[in-house]
Amino acid sequence: MEPFKILEIKKSVFDDNNQQAQKLRQELKEKKIFLLNLMSSPGSGKTTTLTHTINALKDGLNIGVMEADIDSDVDARTIQQTGAKVIQLHTGGMCHLDAEMTRQGLEGLDTSGTDLVILENVGNLVCPAEFDTGASRNAMILSVPEGDDKPLKYPLMFSICDVVLINKVDVMPYFNFDMEKCKANIKLRNPNAQIIPISALTGDGMEEWINWLGNEVKNWCAE
Repeated sequence: MEPFKILEIKKSVFDDNNQQAQKLRQELKEKKIFLLNLMSSPGSGKTTTLTHTINALKDGLNIGVMEADIDSDVDARTIQQTGAKVIQLHTGGMCHLDAEMTRQGLEGLDTSGTDLVILENVGNLVCPAEFDTGASRNAMILSVPEGDDKPLKYPLMFSICDVVLINKVDVMPYFNFDMEKCKANIKLRNPNAQIIPISALTGDGMEEWINWLGNEVKNWCAE
């Protein structure tokens, strides 16, 4: 009897997605379009942070936003009020976007004349981290109420991000959250990660984040 074949489906799927992601990234580079993949848990303050970010950058950059959710259009309606071009992506129950889904979103958004596109990924600390979307940079938001131990519990998410925003610092007095321990935990997973404490509600730290993003877009388009 001939031995049966064993196919590593997960590896095959990831390898194919990585190739598609790299191809998309190169295409965006040639078009001088910066794609930011923004990830976090539900309720971390992604949309609030994104709203302030767009309002701060929209006079100097043409911005488009892809809002990814399993269902609803709540976030897209909120972002629409900033004047940015926006499209709502429904994932049909999937908890992440991959490179091909991102490509479909970009085509639906129509990126002509756009400098910066922000993908607000599905709220989840697991699945979105596993799939390269073809983004120029990965960013994530960790909110204070989630706890300073999350980098230890969700290592992949923190290891793939270029910048980590620690949001809701205004409520730190009400939670058992150690900022220095959190930073150390992040650096343990990703020594190169930029860490920026912010409060999207009060505006604390937002200037540093906005300057970081603006410089990244400028450098990406200048190369």
